[in-house]
Amino acid sequence: VPLQACGGGLVQVGGSLRLSCAVSGRIFSTNNMAWYRQAPGKQREFVAVITKGLSTMYVDSVKGRFTISRDNAKNTVYLQLNSLNLEDTAVYYCYADIVPVTGPQRPYWGQGTQVTVSS
Repeated sequence: VPLQACGGGLVQVGGSLRLSCAVSGRIFSTNNMAWYRQAPGKQREFVAVITKGLSTMYVDSVKGRFTISRDNAKNTVYLQLNSLNLEDTAVYYCYADIVPVTGPQRPYWGQGTQVTVSS
């Protein structure tokens, strides 16, 4: 059950991007979906999470600039990135708690998409 992330790219300071990440293959359901990021030389960090019931939580550094959303019918999570700054440069990874057709819930990671912010 791979996660396909896309939407990264090169953008200037103050610009915007929209990332998306879709679950492919047959599943039973998707619970929490989230975005993490890893900047060069740093640990992977939490960015935002959205529950199946659409409750959200963000890391303080992106509050008011990033918005996480999801389409439960499409098993897709989005991250709208606005007012980007140089510190937002990172590889962004999507994450999902997926319940397969058979078996218990498992965590899955997407392959990552590069976001580069230039001055």
